[in-house]
Amino acid sequence: QVQLVESGGGLVQAGGSLRLSCAASGRTFSRYGMGWFRQAPGKEREFVATIAWSGSSSDYADSVKGRFTISRDNAKNTVYLQMNSLKPEDTAVYYCARAMGDYIARRQVAYDSWGQGTQVTVSS
Repeated sequence: QVQLVESGGGLVQAGGSLRLSCAASGRTFSRYGMGWFRQAPGKEREFVATIAWSGSSSDYADSVKGRFTISRDNAKNTVYLQMNSLKPEDTAVYYCARAMGDYIARRQVAYDSWGQGTQVTVSS
């Protein structure tokens, strides 16, 4: 079992930037895809971004494409989400997750390990 711990959330003004980190411990996430999801108040958790083990493949939700960048450092067992040009509608709890294989995926059922989440609040 892998443990995932997110960090880097906080309060930022619209147009600002944040970088989220997700550190893995226990069984590492090498050879596994990773993903970021988010859940806004009163809404279901939704897909944000995903990246394959090698980092050569990634995918983004249309709502964040061009503003967010997912990356990973396998030597540090860490995946990142760089968030630029933040909007109030990006306010949510952000979760990282490990896929069940080396692939990219938008569906939550493709992931079997989840972090506890980090709050991101964007003020207008």
